Amino acid sequence: MSAKIDFSKISFLVVDGDKISAQVVFDTLAYLGATHVQRVPNPQDAFQILRSQQIDVIVTEWRLRGMDGLEFLDSLRNSISSPNRFVPVIMLTAHSEEQYVTKARDLGITEFLAKPFNAKALYSRLVSVITRPRRFINTDTYFGPDRRRRQVSFDGPDRRDA
Repeated sequence: MSAKIDFSKISFLVVDGDKISAQVVFDTLAYLGATHVQRVPNPQDAFQILRSQQIDVIVTEWRLRGMDGLEFLDSLRNSISSPNRFVPVIMLTAHSEEQYVTKARDLGITEFLAKPFNAKALYSRLVSVITRPRRFINTDTYFGPDRRRRQVSFDGPDRRDA
């Protein structure tokens, strides 16, 4: 674990309807030093908290009651009533097949972590969203963190100048 972060100064919101899963995330965050961790079972409760408090990082499950994690993410990123469109969101789910990861990425997820997970894997995602925040992109079809993780050279036609 390379980066040194004082997790006691960061506020977390865990959105997961499964009490055991939410407890595992809570315990892992506590192990890492987090002292301000709230747990809610559904997106409606999450939006209430986001409207009244400053949350620095959200950890959410894909499968939620009322609306799933992707609908929650889409509403968080794209609704005009969203309390914080820029908050980093880590999706923590057993749905780790490429189609799920791609769909989450295209809706503006910041990081993705497959279950089962360990403290080191969650720590690395947290370090990523905290120490290396990606700038946000706003286009007609996407709002969220820049999906490009690495700079690659491009030698095709530059259509942006046209």
